Amino acid sequence: MQEAELHDLSDDADYAASQQQGSASIMRCDSGKKSSSSEPEGAQIVYLKDNVTIHPTQLASERISGRLKLIKQGSSLFMTWIPYKGQSTNARLSEKDRNLYTIRAVPFADVGSIQRRTPALGWQYIIVVQSFGVPFPPLYFYNGGVREFLATVKQHVLLMRSAEDANVFLVNDFQNPLQRTLSSLELPRAVSIASVPSTPVSVGESSSQQNEERTDVSASVPQYNGRQRQKGHDPARDISIQVLEKFSLVTKFARETTSQLFRETHSNGFGPLERRNSNQSALDYSHKSSEYKEDVPVQSPVDPDPLSFDKLSLVWGKSRQSPLGLEEWATFLDSEGRVVDPKALRKRIFYGGVEHKFRKEVWAILLGYHSYESTYAEREYQKSIKKTEYETIKNQWQSISPEQAKRFPKFRERKGLIEKDVVRTDRSLSFYDGDDNPNVNLLRDILLTYSFYNFDLGYCQGMSDLLSPILFVMEDESESFWCFVALMERLGPNFNRDQNGMHSQLFALSKLVELLDRPLHKYFEQNDCLNYFFCFRWILIQFKRELEYEQTMRLWEVLWTHYLSEHLHLYVCVAILKRYRGKIMREQMDFDTLLKFINELSGQIELDAILRDAEALCICAGENGAACISPGTVPSLPVDNGLFYSQQDDEVL
Repeated sequence: MQEAELHDLSDDADYAASQQQGSASIMRCDSGKKSSSSEPEGAQIVYLKDNVTIHPTQLASERISGRLKLIKQGSSLFMTWIPYKGQSTNARLSEKDRNLYTIRAVPFADVGSIQRRTPALGWQYIIVVQSFGVPFPPLYFYNGGVREFLATVKQHVLLMRSAEDANVFLVNDFQNPLQRTLSSLELPRAVSIASVPSTPVSVGESSSQQNEERTDVSASVPQYNGRQRQKGHDPARDISIQVLEKFSLVTKFARETTSQLFRETHSNGFGPLERRNSNQSALDYSHKSSEYKEDVPVQSPVDPDPLSFDKLSLVWGKSRQSPLGLEEWATFLDSEGRVVDPKALRKRIFYGGVEHKFRKEVWAILLGYHSYESTYAEREYQKSIKKTEYETIKNQWQSISPEQAKRFPKFRERKGLIEKDVVRTDRSLSFYDGDDNPNVNLLRDILLTYSFYNFDLGYCQGMSDLLSPILFVMEDESESFWCFVALMERLGPNFNRDQNGMHSQLFALSKLVELLDRPLHKYFEQNDCLNYFFCFRWILIQFKRELEYEQTMRLWEVLWTHYLSEHLHLYVCVAILKRYRGKIMREQMDFDTLLKFINELSGQIELDAILRDAEALCICAGENGAACISPGTVPSLPVDNGLFYSQQDDEVL
C-alpha cells in the first residue's frame, strides 16, 4: 500500500510560481498601508484584496462584497473580511445581514484548514475552516488572488497540503505559543481569559473601497509569562460564539457550497414519528435549577413540556445507588475471575458506578480490553503480550532521527500539536500538576504512539481530554494505551476531518428532541438553532468539561455499560436541554445567547438527576427513539469486536 504523504507546499510548482506574485502583493500592501496613522504600532497588513464576495443566496443582487486582509502582529497572523457599505446591489440586505457575515480578525492559531475550489464555471473561492470543524462561508475572488493569498499565509504560518485532497491545506501556527485550537469548546489548548481577551481584534468597517479601515490588533497578542494552571473549568467560553453563530445562520445556498467539506449522509425523508398517546398529560415544566436564580422578567410564554420529569421519574427513573464496592464486585466473579453475569454487572454499574480503588480492573473489561469471559491468568498473560506490542509501536516514532524528522512533516505536525496539548490538559489535578510531571510525559507518549497505531486518524484536539481519565485510572502506560484504543474504536469518527461522526449524532439529537419535546424543537427551529451545534462539546469529549473529574469518570462508566442504549449520551443531552427549557424559551435565547448559556452550565449540572432523567426519556422513547438514530451513528463506547483477545496479532499491527 502506498503511504500517503502530507507534503510541504515548497515542492509545488504552482505555489512556487506564486511566491513572487505574493511578495509583490505584500509590497503593495506595505507601501499603501504600513505608514498609515490609523494602524496601531506593530500591526502590519501583509495582504489586501478588494471585491472578495460572499454569496448568501443564488441571487446576484444579494451578494456581499468586501475587503479581505491578512494582518501580522508579532508572531501572530489574523484574517479579516469587512463588507462594503452603500452598494446599490446590496440594497436588499440589512445591516444585520452584513454584520452576520463580517469576519473580525480570526487568528490563524484557530484555523484548521483552507480549501481552494476552482469550479468549471464561475469564480475561484476558498473556504476557511476553524480548527474545530466550523467553516466560514465561501469567499469568492472575482479578480483573482487565491494563489497570492495562500502564498502569503505560507510565509507566516506552517501550511501543508493534505494527502487526502490536493486542494485542502492544513494550517498550524507553531510560532504562536498560545494557539487556541478549539477554544470555544474549551479543549486543552484553550487558555484563560486572563491571558487572552475574549475579543482578540476589533476592526472598523469601511464605507467604500477607498475608505481607510482601522484595525486594532494590539490587544490580540497575549503575553505569556510562564505556565498558568487552570483551576477547575476554563472560563474562556465565548471566544468563538460569533463563528458558531455564522455557522448556524448561514443560508441554504452557502451551506450547499460548504457541503463539499461536510457531506450530508443523512436523509431528511423520515416519516412522521409515531406519536405516543399514552397517559402523558401536558404539565408545566416545574424543575428550577438552584444554581440559576431567574431574576429576569418573563418575556415570552413557554409552551408546556409534553413529558414532565415529575411524571416520568416517578414511573421510570430509578434512584441512583452507591458505587459498586470491592466485596460486591467479587460476587460477580467465579473462582477463576470470569464475570458470571455480564448483564447484571452492567446494570449494577449503570445505577451506581464503581468505587475508584478498583476502577482499573472494571474499566479494562467495560472498554473491551479484557473480555468478560477472561480469567485472572488470561488477563495477566494478555497484559504481557500487549505490553510488548505497545513497545514495538512506540519504538517506531522513538527511533526517528532528527534528520528523518526534517523530512517527515506529518510527524512534526502531530508531535507539535500533542506537545502543546498535553501541557494544558487537567493541570489543576495533582496527578498532572507541576513542571516535568512524568504523567504529562506519559500522555504525550501514548498519544504519539496512537498516532502511529492509527496513522490515518492520527491526532486531533480533544483526544488528550479522553485519554487523561484513562491514564489517571489505569496508572500504566501500556494498559492505558490499549484502553484508549478501545475507546477510539467507536469515538474515533468524532475526529474525522469530514466531521460526519459528529454531524450524525447532532442530527439524531435533533430528531430525539423533536420526538420528546416538540415545542422545544419548534423553538430551536424558529431561532435558527436546528443544527444543535451548541451541544458539540458535550458529544465530542463526552461531557468532560461540564462535570467535575470524579463525576466525569462516573458518567463514562455508566455510558460504557450500554445497559439501556449505546447512545445514552444523546438522551443525556436531551435531559439537560429539557431541564433548562423554561429559561431558554422564556428569555428567547438566540444561538449566540444559547451557546454562551450552555457553556456556562459547566460545573452546574447535577449528574444523578440528569442520569435519572435520561433513563426515563430513553425508556419513554422506546423504539421510536431508536428509529431517530440512524444505523452507524457513533455510540458512546466500543462494542466487543474481538480486537483485543483474538489470536490475529499481526492484523492488529
